Amino acid sequence: MSKRDYYEILEVSKDATEAEIKKAYRQQAIKYHPDKNQDDPTAEDKFKEAAEAYEVLSNPDKKSRYDRYGHAGVGGAASNGYGGGMSMDDIFSNFGDIFGSAFGGGFGGFGGNTRRRRVNKGSNLRVKVKLTLEEIANGIEKTIKVNKYVKCTTCSGSGAEGGASHSTCSTCGGSGQVTRVTNTFLGQMQTSSTCPHCGGEGQVIKNICHTCAGNGIVKGDDVIKINIPAGVTEGMQLSVSGKGNAGARNGVPGDMIILIEEIVHPELIRDGSNIIYDKYISISEAALGTSVEIPTISGKARIKIAPGTQSGSILRLKGKGLPNVNSYGKGDMLINISVWTPKDLSKEEKRILESLSNSENFIPKPSSKDKSFFIRMKEYFEGY
Repeated sequence: MSKRDYYEILEVSKDATEAEIKKAYRQQAIKYHPDKNQDDPTAEDKFKEAAEAYEVLSNPDKKSRYDRYGHAGVGGAASNGYGGGMSMDDIFSNFGDIFGSAFGGGFGGFGGNTRRRRVNKGSNLRVKVKLTLEEIANGIEKTIKVNKYVKCTTCSGSGAEGGASHSTCSTCGGSGQVTRVTNTFLGQMQTSSTCPHCGGEGQVIKNICHTCAGNGIVKGDDVIKINIPAGVTEGMQLSVSGKGNAGARNGVPGDMIILIEEIVHPELIRDGSNIIYDKYISISEAALGTSVEIPTISGKARIKIAPGTQSGSILRLKGKGLPNVNSYGKGDMLINISVWTPKDLSKEEKRILESLSNSENFIPKPSSKDKSFFIRMKEYFEGY
């Protein structure tokens, strides 16, 4: 099932400010909070959907990629986002400060549980993937091997020797936060901050794992399959949720950012969704017409050259270009015909050409309609 537009989910325009996006997310999250909609089985999905939309639109880099490439720019169908990659507690831990006292002094979870433990999130991982024109034309599933932070197998990612040697933090009582009351001339002021003892996790490790030094993560290799949609472009970045570095102590993994690099084709030139190919033909072929074989992104093809074809003519194969990553349809293939003039002629070849040089049909007759290749190419793309 295709994803809904993130701006539509939050009910904001594309030029909405950061404050407007934050306000819109707060309204949607409060509206669909599962505690308020216990009779609505779709509320939790809508709540997670709003969190996913906010996670992208509140991040300038992800928002820019989404505006340019749509869902493909932030992972497309391969990315679950917060809708599928994070639990409800994870969402509250990352965005709980947005809601303030909207739910009786806290927005931290279900059933009135207002504790807000910090959830560690792994860093994003950036990799480059090189693609041929053929792979770009069809889309492809790539299997790549990356070296990154993975969960420690000795402690199962907990950071504790034996995997279960934790105790509730005595400073914050497991909430991950400490509250201080300060007397001011306006009265008492209550403030909350991250617990300095447990770092906001609500638990402390009794026996630290010696393999990962209590972090729960170690360097290791991981084999990952990624689906790259057809029509991607050089420099485009795709985001795959949850495939980055593992989060410390069973935290949330970061994302994998895929940078697309395009391998230059030895014969074809890419221009957006169009493919350009330069075809040289002889003078006789141009005058008499011929059938020639040309390379395309889907294999060899044979095209007809009409008699009297002029050098600089452009033949178009409609729909034989590349697909657009964000829409239906394909570009065209444009064949630029160039008539090859031989440099070294035999005596017999010179005699034949000299005998034809006075023929009326071999005398150039330029007209005001004749235009250079560059002008015609410019007009073609402007009117496309």
